[in-house]
Amino acid sequence: MDKLIEGYRRFRSTQWPERRITFQELAREGQSPRAMVIACCDSRVDPSMIFGAAPGELFVVRNVANLVPPYAPDGRFHATSAALEFGVCVLQVQDLIVMGHAMCGGIRALLEGPPVAADDFLGSWMSVAESAKRRVLESAAEDRQTACEQEAVKLSLDNLRSFPWIRQRIAARRLTTHGATFDIRSGVLSLLRPDGRFAAVS
Repeated sequence: MDKLIEGYRRFRSTQWPERRITFQELAREGQSPRAMVIACCDSRVDPSMIFGAAPGELFVVRNVANLVPPYAPDGRFHATSAALEFGVCVLQVQDLIVMGHAMCGGIRALLEGPPVAADDFLGSWMSVAESAKRRVLESAAEDRQTACEQEAVKLSLDNLRSFPWIRQRIAARRLTTHGATFDIRSGVLSLLRPDGRFAAVS
C-alpha cells in the first residue's frame, strides 16, 4: 500500500495540476465517453494506456478474460451485463470494443482447468467461453492459447448481439462493435477484420 500512496502523491503533485480543469469539467458536466471497452482485469493490460485515452474518454469494464455472457435478465448478479446496460443505454456509447490479450490466465484456466486455489468462481465464469474452447480443440491450431484468446473475443461479440438493446442499436447504426487483441510481449494491437482474422494495427 505504501507504494500506491507514493504514486498518489506523485499524481497530486505532477498530474493533478495539469488535469484539474478536465476533472472539474467532468465532475460538473458528467461523463460522455464515445467508446466502451470490455477488457481483461489482468494487471498488465490497461485500456486507457493502450489507447492513449484521457479521463472521461473510455467507459471500461474489466473481468477475467474479457468475457461477455449471454443476455440473461434473471434477477441474479450480472456485473458485466449491468455495465453494458449503463454504457449502451445510459451513456449511449457509439463504439463497443471487446479487447482480449496474449498470455491470458483466464483462457489458460479454460483450456487446462482452473488453479486449485481458485475453484469457487473461476471455472463457472470461464464456462461462458466453453464453445470457444471447443472450436479451438476441434481445429488444427498449433498455438491453442492464442487461438482461444481470439475465439473468446469472437464469442463475446456474438453474445453482445444477444442483448436486444445492443442488437437494435447496431441495426440502426447507432453502435458499432469491434474485436481486438493486445500482445503484452510486443505491444501490438490487432483488430478483428470482416474475414474473421486479426490484423495488427499499423
